[in-house]
Amino acid sequence: MKNKNLRADIWLFIATAVYFIMNGAQLWETAIMVPAWTAAPPESLFFFKGTYGLDFKYFWIIVHSIHEIILLAALVFNWQFRTRRNLMLILLLFHIGIRIWTLQYFAPTIIEFQAMEVTPMIDSTLVERAAHWRNLNYLRVGIFFLINIGYATLFFLKPQKVTNDK
Repeated sequence: MKNKNLRADIWLFIATAVYFIMNGAQLWETAIMVPAWTAAPPESLFFFKGTYGLDFKYFWIIVHSIHEIILLAALVFNWQFRTRRNLMLILLLFHIGIRIWTLQYFAPTIIEFQAMEVTPMIDSTLVERAAHWRNLNYLRVGIFFLINIGYATLFFLKPQKVTNDK
């Protein structure tokens, strides 16, 4: 039983650590890049243009894919510990909800902004739209961080009794 507990703890630690790394990248992007490109579109959209224009799409696809595979592995190794399993499932549902929101709103909207032509003017409608995206992004990143804190608190629930349900 100790070996199962250790594996469950290790996978929960890895999943939580990778989540913190992902949160760090989200915080960096939110603190540095988002305020810059949302400042005065379409003029401020130059960040996405040219040979060296920024496009984090592949980075986020890879990071989220790796994280979610590790998160599922942690769930598998913690499955037999009822309290941890149930709390992990709840956190996973919140995570999936935020990912769906990301895929339905945030990704398509930023792709739209990236496709716009840069012009030396400021469009108040675009500024308002970008500000709305930015403010919702602050909320989204905060929720991702809270979910991550939720996973970290699961370490206080030591898996001690193996349940018989599968």
